[in-house]
Amino acid sequence: MTAPTLTELESRCLEAFPTWLRTLGDDARALAALVESGDTAAPVRRKAAAALNYLLRSLDLIPDGIEDLGFIDDAFVFRVAAAGQAADAADPVLARLAGEAGLIRELLEDDYARLETYVAGLGSAPSRGRTVDDILGDAAVTAEFVRDIRGWADAYSSPTFQRDAKNLVKLKSFLSAKLPK
Repeated sequence: MTAPTLTELESRCLEAFPTWLRTLGDDARALAALVESGDTAAPVRRKAAAALNYLLRSLDLIPDGIEDLGFIDDAFVFRVAAAGQAADAADPVLARLAGEAGLIRELLEDDYARLETYVAGLGSAPSRGRTVDDILGDAAVTAEFVRDIRGWADAYSSPTFQRDAKNLVKLKSFLSAKLPK
């Protein structure tokens, strides 16, 4: 029995998503550096802090323990958060993340707007007792937060993401069901 032929979009997603998972720790470190930097524009710091705070949440859109899919929502949140900020910063990682958000938009179609709205609302959602305002409003909290992110990144081990279109179907189904209407 031969495997079904992948569409061009499926092929691009199944090529990109494992890479996004492999770079998730480095991407988290890069966003943490933006949060920590006094030279970063306030809106960029805010979006980066919100995306990173999502990373530390115990209740994600897709639970982290789910094989193949558990961390891809975190990678998506990083990219969607960066998409609106790349013009405000010269950071190459932020620009790369923003550019990659287009693939998410293509995959999710109508649900992408719901993901954008969800990501935009992350600034007020606390994680580990810290909101974005707490993180950005107190240098000691910022330093603790950045240490937590770096610790997470150091401990992170990239999960697999099998080149199987079924993973994309599961991914879209999870997000469609979990994203607020």
